[in-house]
Amino acid sequence: MAIIENEKFKYCHHASGIILRLDIDTFRPRKHNGHMTHWHSPRFHAYFPTASSYPAILADMLSGALGCVGFSWISSPICTELEMSMMDWLGKMLHLPSEFLFSSHGKGGGVIQEAASESTLICMLAARSRAITKYSSSSSPKNKSPLNKLVAYCSTQAHSSVEKAALLSAVKIRSLDPDTNLSLRGETLERAIKDDREKGLIPFFVAASLGTTNSCAFDNIIEIGQIYIWLHIDAAYAGSAFICPEYRHYLNGVDKADSFNMNPHKWLLVNSDCSALWVKNLNLISDAFNVDPVYLKYDKQGQIHDFRHLQIALGRRFRSLKMWFVFRLYGLNGLQQFIRKHIRLASEFKMMLQTDPRFQIEQPVVLGLVTFRLKGSDELNKKYAKAINDRRKIHISPCSINGRYTLRFVVCSRHTELEDIKFSWNEFKTVADQFPMENGFANH
Repeated sequence: MAIIENEKFKYCHHASGIILRLDIDTFRPRKHNGHMTHWHSPRFHAYFPTASSYPAILADMLSGALGCVGFSWISSPICTELEMSMMDWLGKMLHLPSEFLFSSHGKGGGVIQEAASESTLICMLAARSRAITKYSSSSSPKNKSPLNKLVAYCSTQAHSSVEKAALLSAVKIRSLDPDTNLSLRGETLERAIKDDREKGLIPFFVAASLGTTNSCAFDNIIEIGQIYIWLHIDAAYAGSAFICPEYRHYLNGVDKADSFNMNPHKWLLVNSDCSALWVKNLNLISDAFNVDPVYLKYDKQGQIHDFRHLQIALGRRFRSLKMWFVFRLYGLNGLQQFIRKHIRLASEFKMMLQTDPRFQIEQPVVLGLVTFRLKGSDELNKKYAKAINDRRKIHISPCSINGRYTLRFVVCSRHTELEDIKFSWNEFKTVADQFPMENGFANH
């Protein structure tokens, strides 16, 4: 690979063409100069990965050139049919129950959404519609709408999008405390539901997380699934790892779920936006969202799903094309190798942390996320995290775990190698040398 540099850019010449890449040392915008945070740098370790690969880029370009707007089958048949096939392909990679697949010829199937946040909102709205219909059919016509009585549940570790979905759905939400492993348990949910029903409220929805944003913790979906309200599983980041047999056990209990979501655009080499949502009964969404003006009707309507009824917007891009390109080029084995490499690199970083007594690991390292902190106060760790990011050599993001300010280190880029992990570790040590340690720990 040849690299030509000028003041602002690096042009990387590959056999496949020219890729324009911003300077990898530029992460945070400086005042008035318009720099950007480069998410695909091998030294970007914040948030979660945002996927990218050559075949997905090509598919996005082709999708843009074709300009299909696949809101219904008649508007672009291949948009609908390829999406159905790709969602079944991915569902089979994950070993999802057949009820979630189009090929089962039941009511279930998958649909590509823009983001996991949108998937949560869509499922909450569908669950709300089902709850209101059930309440109205079993109550006196004189009763008021039950909307102000509906209550949804999640863990305190759940993504903020669950709370936002409740806000947009105009329903109450209760955040429940997880156990010592940061896992929401069935007995906790059952107790909360019992309390709320005694208050005259109507429990209707629970969002369980497989791989929380803070620490990649896993709620106990086997226990939660025993409780009959709509169970939505958010596995936006961790869900990609379930294509590997050694991690599939975290998905045990998905057969009890009403809906399941993961993001190929996070960790499966498919560019954003591509959030995969499966629902056991797609009619519950289409019934809640169906608006059918004359100008969208056609003679074969009803014989196949129109995806406009399964999302908030009307228009939609040809997003399944990039799934097809990536899956055909990498294959299941190639995607598994990619996931395992990231997990292996995170384990290497964990072992590096363990060699330095100034640091402590906060939560077990399961996938590609490591949570840690300097031994000392929250104030010390806040200053330390700021010093790391201000140097603009690597980039990290913090979180709060059990009320403690904690640093997150995620293997994000598909370009990341062991040398990048070593570089980042040296950066952590270098900055730590500048801080007086608390609780009796001195600088090295």
